[in-house]
Amino acid sequence: MTSAPQFCTFFLDDLYFGVEVQRVQEVIRYQEMTRVPLASQMIAGLINLRGQIVTAIDLRKRLGISDRRGPNQPMNVIVCEGESVVSLLVDEISEVIAVDASAFENPPETLRGPARSLIQGAYKLDRQLLLVLNTAEAVHVPSD
Repeated sequence: MTSAPQFCTFFLDDLYFGVEVQRVQEVIRYQEMTRVPLASQMIAGLINLRGQIVTAIDLRKRLGISDRRGPNQPMNVIVCEGESVVSLLVDEISEVIAVDASAFENPPETLRGPARSLIQGAYKLDRQLLLVLNTAEAVHVPSD
């Protein structure tokens, strides 16, 4: 018997994303960041995670979504990709959910722009669409 895939879920605007739970180290509130001179605009800065220096990637900029509005600070989804530990800045953390593997669909052919390589696929849920983030691609930030 195969187990149902589980995802740590979060929002960017009204888009609902998920990262496989086995890739998530932890989820933490906003941390003060140190800017990195001459770094890509997608790099929000560096955070100190209990003595470990972690790069924080602005997932909105990485996906080509408009800038965050309002006073709320982003949350950090700390993911492990290979030997790297990276923070993905998101608007709001949701929950860990299990989904029916048979509900998985490939991304639509009409998906364009940066999101094309960053979305692995989607699950149709009762009330919304869960977009599965390709963390290997998301943590690889191209040069500006």
